[in-house]
Amino acid sequence: MLDVGGGSGRVGELTLEAGAARYVDIDLSDTMLDLARERLARFGEKVELVQGDFLTTPIEGQFDVVLGLGYFDYIEDAESHVRRMSELCSGSVVASFPRWTWTKGPIRKLRYEVKNKVPIFDYTEPQLRELFRDFGSVTIFPGWSGFLLRADR
Repeated sequence: MLDVGGGSGRVGELTLEAGAARYVDIDLSDTMLDLARERLARFGEKVELVQGDFLTTPIEGQFDVVLGLGYFDYIEDAESHVRRMSELCSGSVVASFPRWTWTKGPIRKLRYEVKNKVPIFDYTEPQLRELFRDFGSVTIFPGWSGFLLRADR
């Protein structure tokens, strides 16, 4: 399993406990990867933690599952990231995507874009279908404040 922007490895811990043979977490933050290192130490050689930019850092192999949970909130060029996920995926991509809602949208905009000067992005179901057009099947689960997507080869 490849966890893009997996940070502290919380999802990795659950998947390794459930029997995953390999878990690779790629994240920009050394601090988050230090947390993952502590959390996942007991799994030994099954874990690989990679600090770097997902688009440019070499990653070995193909993955049955590629995760992008909480990742696309801050990604300006989602298409490049989905393309890279597609190149590394032999099975399924599971990713979450925020969507604009009148209850959450203004608060997110104020908190991230205005106060912290961090751009955030929202998605629609048609945009997601277009982003994952190269996959054999795409299932989108709408939620209160976003979408959970599964794209299968």
